[in-house]
Amino acid sequence: MLRRFDLHTHSFFSKDACNSPEELIAAAVRRGLDGIAITDHDSCEAHEYLRGCELPPGFLVVPGVEVSTAEGHLLCIGGTLPRMKGRPATEVLQAIKDAGGVAIPAHPFDKWRAGIRPKILDTLDIEVLEVFNAAVTSRHYNDQALEYARRRGLKSTGASDAHHDSAVGVSTTVFEMEELTVPALLEALRKGGRPEGRYLTFREGLKKHFGNWFRIFNRRPDRNPK
Repeated sequence: MLRRFDLHTHSFFSKDACNSPEELIAAAVRRGLDGIAITDHDSCEAHEYLRGCELPPGFLVVPGVEVSTAEGHLLCIGGTLPRMKGRPATEVLQAIKDAGGVAIPAHPFDKWRAGIRPKILDTLDIEVLEVFNAAVTSRHYNDQALEYARRRGLKSTGASDAHHDSAVGVSTTVFEMEELTVPALLEALRKGGRPEGRYLTFREGLKKHFGNWFRIFNRRPDRNPK
């Protein structure tokens, strides 16, 4: 069965995003996704926040985090980590493996958004690369990522990198998988999926930047509003 996931999204537990985890999930359901990974910057709080919450039936919320390593951003998909901001990418990669997750360099090559550069990527024992990020500062960076993945024989993902709910699902990865579980997703990731989707529109990009400014002056809610 084909299932569609957005494996790179941010809730208000990231300092530059505005929406609650529930709002991200609701947006993904409206767009027909089978699941999302909430990958906040250096924080797994969203997954603690969702414990005990009733989730939509037939929808998978995947644990994850986007770690700001010393050399750039590295996604952990399928696991949670202690705070590792600023640690070497090789150390974070090993921690992801120890946690049972899959490591995916996020928006690699994008020098304006802390993408990991080729010299460092060459040293990382990775299986998967994010080759289409809907929010890259230049489309050329995605082209470079795709070329690099092909050269190394890496599996590919596409994702929205949504920082607001209207961007959830603009880019996704389609997998062949029967069970809707985290272990099944991780197995599908290692086998390879098909990136699809589009770039953020100019308006969606503006919403992301305005959201950054909004969060400077507005504190996130401390608890689930339900």
